[in-house]
Amino acid sequence: MANEPNSRPEFIDQKEEKKEYRRSRFRDVVDGSLLTRDKVVKQLPFVLFLTLTIILYIANRYHAEKLVRRTLEMQTELKELRAESISTASGLEYISRQSQVARLIDERNMDLKQSEKPPYQLVDEKKRRRRNDD
Repeated sequence: MANEPNSRPEFIDQKEEKKEYRRSRFRDVVDGSLLTRDKVVKQLPFVLFLTLTIILYIANRYHAEKLVRRTLEMQTELKELRAESISTASGLEYISRQSQVARLIDERNMDLKQSEKPPYQLVDEKKRRRRNDD
């Protein structure tokens, strides 16, 4: 059977089919026939998985860069606010000193004078006795 002239092995027919089917690779890509081949169709889920993974990787990187920029902006703002807080506290401490309060009273011609007697505490005698009794 193998020696008969009409019988051919199958692999030769397949090669001939492939040779007939072979065209320009550029033409296959342009007209889309490359995507309909069995090898490409079998690999399509893996290619889609890789594409999705790459898209997620890129999105994650952009998100991380956005967070880093936001963190740096907030750190800069925090430094500015700390400096402003320190200067405000310093100014408040300065104007609340006794000498500054006396100067402001004199400047505004208020009819206030500094007491020359030390402060003393008013005590209710009834409450004082109750505390001592207990």
